[in-house]
Amino acid sequence: MAAACAEMEPSAAPPPPSPPAAPAAAPGSAELVCAQGRNLKAVLCQRCGSRVLLPGAATFAHRELVLPAMRKKASSSGGSGEAGRGELLREHWLVRDMFSFENVGFTRDVGNVKFLVCADCEAGPIGWHCLDDKDSFYVALERVAHE
Repeated sequence: MAAACAEMEPSAAPPPPSPPAAPAAAPGSAELVCAQGRNLKAVLCQRCGSRVLLPGAATFAHRELVLPAMRKKASSSGGSGEAGRGELLREHWLVRDMFSFENVGFTRDVGNVKFLVCADCEAGPIGWHCLDDKDSFYVALERVAHE
């Protein structure tokens, strides 16, 4: 089942383990990251404003992940043709403990991956979690708001 996680990542090489040192933030995200590499601001759902993470709850991480197109939960199914499509995202908040989230939902397993969604409005996916790594939850910076 580990192949399902590898399919979500564009690189053929296995991902390196997360470094303990804080990576340098990209210019657009510099105001969101403190000197220790943690989130300075609360992380919110872009749609409904629900609080996903409190300040300091996550670490900035560079990792290339492909997430499906972001949308609110559809009333009709029929998205089977979209399984191979997605958006390459590189900047994420890395959360090491699922109990650090203030408000997040998880999709059903898609292979060996669960996608993260807003628990209030079900907009998403806002992030990614591979079931092989119980301590890594990624929230894409482009998919959330900050305050």
